[in-house]
Amino acid sequence: MSTLLRRWVSRAPSGPVRMHSIRRWLVGWLLCGVIAVCAIAGYAIFRTANSEAAELFDYELRTVAMSLPHVVADADLVTRPDGAFEGISDDRITIQTWSKDGKPILTETPDSPLPKQSAGFSTIEIHEHDWRVFGLEQSDRFVQVAQPVEVRDQLALRLAARTLWPLAILLPGAMCLVLLVVSRGLRPVTVLTQQLATRTADSLESIDVSSGIPVELRPLVEALNDLLQRLDVALAQQRTFVANAAHELRSPLTALKLQLQVGMREGTVTGDVPTLGRLEARLNRTIHLVAQLLALAREDAAANTQMSPFDLHALAVRVLMDASILAEERYIDLGIDTPSVTPAGAPWKIVGNEDAFRLLIGNLLDNAIRYTQVRGKIDIRLGIDESGIWIEVVDDGPGIPEHELRHVFDRFYRGTDTSEQGSGLGLAIAQQVAIRHRSTLTLINNPRGRGLTARVSGLVAASASV
Repeated sequence: MSTLLRRWVSRAPSGPVRMHSIRRWLVGWLLCGVIAVCAIAGYAIFRTANSEAAELFDYELRTVAMSLPHVVADADLVTRPDGAFEGISDDRITIQTWSKDGKPILTETPDSPLPKQSAGFSTIEIHEHDWRVFGLEQSDRFVQVAQPVEVRDQLALRLAARTLWPLAILLPGAMCLVLLVVSRGLRPVTVLTQQLATRTADSLESIDVSSGIPVELRPLVEALNDLLQRLDVALAQQRTFVANAAHELRSPLTALKLQLQVGMREGTVTGDVPTLGRLEARLNRTIHLVAQLLALAREDAAANTQMSPFDLHALAVRVLMDASILAEERYIDLGIDTPSVTPAGAPWKIVGNEDAFRLLIGNLLDNAIRYTQVRGKIDIRLGIDESGIWIEVVDDGPGIPEHELRHVFDRFYRGTDTSEQGSGLGLAIAQQVAIRHRSTLTLINNPRGRGLTARVSGLVAASASV
C-alpha cells in the first residue's frame, strides 16, 4: 500500500494546474506554420530570382560584347566613346578592346584599366573590388566587357525583392484567414458554453444534439446529457425523500403539540412552567421547520407548475391580514402604501403561481416581523419600472451585516447575531420562487442603518404576456 501511495504521489502534478487554451494553441501553431512556410517560400523565391538575375546580367555582358561596333577598332588612340554606348552606363558596364597585336583600342573604365582576361566569363578582384568579366575573341580584335559585382548584387536584390511582394500580401491574408477559420471552427464550443451558462441550477434538461452540434463534440454532449439525467434523477429522489419525511413528521408533531397543550390545560402534564414554555416553543420551532422543509420540497418539484394571471396587490393584502396577528403581538405597524391599480389604470395583475407567491411574500413578511423591534413599522410597496412590476417589503429593523448578505439565501444559514427562532429556509424558499418566475430577489440595507428592503423585481405583467 505504501509503495502504491508513493507511486501515485510521484505521478501527481505539483503546483498550480495550468489552463490550456485550444484556441490559443491552434492559432499559435497555425500562425507559426504559415510564417515558416512563407519564410521558406520567400527564401527559395529570392534565391531563384537572384540566380536568374545573375544569368540575365551575364547575358547582358555577352550581348554588349557581341554588339560592339567594329568602327571603334579603327581608332589609333585610347578613347572614351560617347553616344554609341548610351544606356549601359547606368549598370556601370565597362568596355575594353585590344587589337590582334595586344594594343589597347578602347577603354571605358572609370579608374584604371582592367587587365586583359581570357575569353569567356570570369570573376576577378581589382583594388578590393570584385568584377564580373566577359571576354570575346574576334577576328580583328579582343573585346572585354566587365561589371562590378556589387552593382550586380544590388540590381539582383532589387529584382528579387520585386518578386516577393505577393508574399507581403499573402502573409497578412493567411494570418487573418487562420484567425477566422479557428474562430468559426470553435464557435460551436462557444455557443454550447453560452447555453450552459444561461441555465439555472434547476435546468437539467438534455442538450439537443440535433441542433448543429459538430460530430467531434457529440460524444461530449451525450456524456453531459447522461450526467444531467443522472443528476436529475438523484435530485428528484432527494426532493421526494425530503417531502415524504416532512409529510410523515408533520402529523405526529402536530398531534404531540395538541397533547402537550391538552395536558397542560387539564393538569395531567405538570412541571416547571418556564420549562414547559420552552418545550412548547421548541416544539413549535420543529413544526415550523418541518413545514418549511415541505414547502421547499414542493417548490423544488414545481418547476413546471402552470402559470396564470392573478392580482398581486390583492394577494399582498391577504398575506398582510394573515400576518397581522403575529405583528400585533409585537405592536408592529403593517401597511401597504400603494393604490390598488397601476399607474396605467389597470390592476396589479402578473403572470405566475399564486400559491407560490403567497409563500414568497409570507416568508419575507414573517422574517421582517421576527427581526423588527417592538413598535416597529413594516410596509409592503408595489411599483413598476422598465424591467416590469416589483414588490418589496421594507422594515425598520437592524438590517443584515454586509458580509452576510451573500449567504442569507443559503439553505439553513442563520446569521451569527441572530437570536430569533427560525429554520434558515425562509429566504431560500423565497429565492426559489423568484427564480421560477424569472424574477430577481435582492436584499438591500436601508440608508443610515434603518432596516432592510427585500425587493422582488422583473415580474411579468398579465397584459405584457398576452
